[in-house]
Amino acid sequence: MRAIWKGAVSFGLVSVPVKLYAATESHDVSFRQVHAKDGGRIKYQRVCAIDGEEVEYADIAKGYETEDGEMVILTDDDMAALPSESSREIAVEKFVPSDQIDPMLFEKSYYLEPEKTGAKPYALLRQALLDADRMAVVTVALRQRTTVGVLRVKDDVIVLQTMMWPDEIRTPDFSVDTGEVKDAEVSMANMLVETLAGDFDASEYEDDYAGAVEELVKNKIEGGEVKKTPTTTKSSGEVVDLLAALQRSVDAAKTARGESDDKDEKKPAKKAAKKATAKKAAKKKAS
Repeated sequence: MRAIWKGAVSFGLVSVPVKLYAATESHDVSFRQVHAKDGGRIKYQRVCAIDGEEVEYADIAKGYETEDGEMVILTDDDMAALPSESSREIAVEKFVPSDQIDPMLFEKSYYLEPEKTGAKPYALLRQALLDADRMAVVTVALRQRTTVGVLRVKDDVIVLQTMMWPDEIRTPDFSVDTGEVKDAEVSMANMLVETLAGDFDASEYEDDYAGAVEELVKNKIEGGEVKKTPTTTKSSGEVVDLLAALQRSVDAAKTARGESDDKDEKKPAKKAAKKATAKKAAKKKAS
């Protein structure tokens, strides 16, 4: 893990120097769009919707589209004039009960590791959060933009979870008409809940889709169902085996030195044949 941010958690007169690490990573299976005929990658051009011409990166600007479809062009100077933050502080604003924060507000999770000088105040903050069963609401500047988040404890580590702003949570614009719900139906539903009740264990679940895709691709590679492209680095479509790869490296090195396994095998035979010929000639001379 690599620290992506360094700063300090501050609450009251206490400051805890910390490092920030991304707590999650995506394992989504990614595909490339390719030409079905030959496996070539599909490339996309930056084309202007008005004149149809391809646009260079240097000529691309940021634009804000209004509700009536007009476009407001924002220059680099405009963007530089916007409020930005570069503070290295995670400022604790207040400690609130954990059940007061809607999980829908949570966005990204980060682990906080204390610097050596901040180990003790880090432990004190961690224990205080556990004892109070509260989360610390904080403000922090990440990527030059101030965001709100919370600090909580997970497995003896303090976790920072950034949050979305309240106006970013959508309100459903539909109503649910359930009709009349009978007591017998409610009792049956409660019985079903009790039947399936249990404790959550994340290890009980796995990404079947990703595993199935990997198995499918592996079978196709072993079956030779691959397309050779200009970017292909392997000489064939077999599954790479470490031992086989090392052997090929050794063979390639021998070839570069002008050696080969065949030559090595022929050397003893040539020596034996030469020795036999000499022996035969000596015997003939003696007679």
